[in-house]
Amino acid sequence: MDFELSEDQRAFQQTAREFAAGELAPHAARWDAEGIFPRETLAKAGELGFCGLYAATAHGGLGLSRLDAAVIFEELAAACPSTTAYLTIHNMASWMVSEFGQPEVAAAWCPDLTSGAKLASYCLTEPGAGSDAGSLQTSARLDGDSYLLNGGKAFISGAGATDVLVVMARTGGGGPGGISAFVVAADSPGISYGRKEEKLGWNSQPTRAITFEEVRVPAAQRLGEEGQGFRIAMKGLDGGRINIATCSVGAAQAALEAARNYMLERRQFNQRLADFQALQFKLADMATELVAARQMVRLAASRLDARAPDATAYCAMAKRFATDVGFTVCNEALQIHGGYGYIREYPLERYLRDARVHQILEGTNEIMRVIVARRLLEKSNLEIPR
Repeated sequence: MDFELSEDQRAFQQTAREFAAGELAPHAARWDAEGIFPRETLAKAGELGFCGLYAATAHGGLGLSRLDAAVIFEELAAACPSTTAYLTIHNMASWMVSEFGQPEVAAAWCPDLTSGAKLASYCLTEPGAGSDAGSLQTSARLDGDSYLLNGGKAFISGAGATDVLVVMARTGGGGPGGISAFVVAADSPGISYGRKEEKLGWNSQPTRAITFEEVRVPAAQRLGEEGQGFRIAMKGLDGGRINIATCSVGAAQAALEAARNYMLERRQFNQRLADFQALQFKLADMATELVAARQMVRLAASRLDARAPDATAYCAMAKRFATDVGFTVCNEALQIHGGYGYIREYPLERYLRDARVHQILEGTNEIMRVIVARRLLEKSNLEIPR
């Protein structure tokens, strides 16, 4: 068991850290305040391969492991959790097209996605199908050599500003087995977008509802076979849960460092905050929880890379634990800053707002507990390293 990063991983980490410092950190507060979706910056990320980290090299991706990707996303999220979170969603969608698209479709769509020339949205959630995603009602009716999509999606990251949609729709009977997946051009006739949602955080990426009205999609653009869509969506979410957990770790690392520096500089009652044992203990707990979260995320990524049979449960555990820890560390760091942590001159309130939604999306943390408990009680073979 080796907890050290490889030489290549440290190189990836350093490249991501430099990109974050030069391209994300100086602009993150403005993007948040003004609701700017930084397409130009995302295109620059694409030039480094960050838009296709684990997509196949044959389709323009880097073909990296999920562990490699986690190392990169953590560095980016320390500068801007919101923009990095969108980038992780784009990577998930790009991988799905690369992995499950017919060869000619993957060859046609993926190079633009993995380069960042085009951006993608993942379309699963509906107004009446959130945690119960298997009950979705958006339909895809076969009509000759194409499908007609009808229905609506909700809370779609990037919607209205992206070029490609990966859409889950019902082609068969009820339940997960009747769902198929499709790659769809975002400007296809019959697609309309709702208003841009006003959100607590994640303001550097738009969130909108999408309506499909008789949207014609070539049958060749189905991902996998009919009825495999829910399984494909869940495979995407295994990696997505690692990604969003990593964004929480990155935000928490930045918050921890800000709190540490503030404690060393700020003086009250004629001594540094760092000299108060109560705050020393608080900082120690924050660091301990953060290290545990990071290691759990990397363990889950390794399980997913190894295609372990219990990888889904590990991804759920990592997502639940790391996003809870991430929010708590950001909240404690804000508390250490006192009133200064609450104003936008400091980044703590932005980290806190951005990290909060990580406990909700990619499956709520309550659903993560359901996944883990089901594996423990029904499978009885969740391998817990000892």
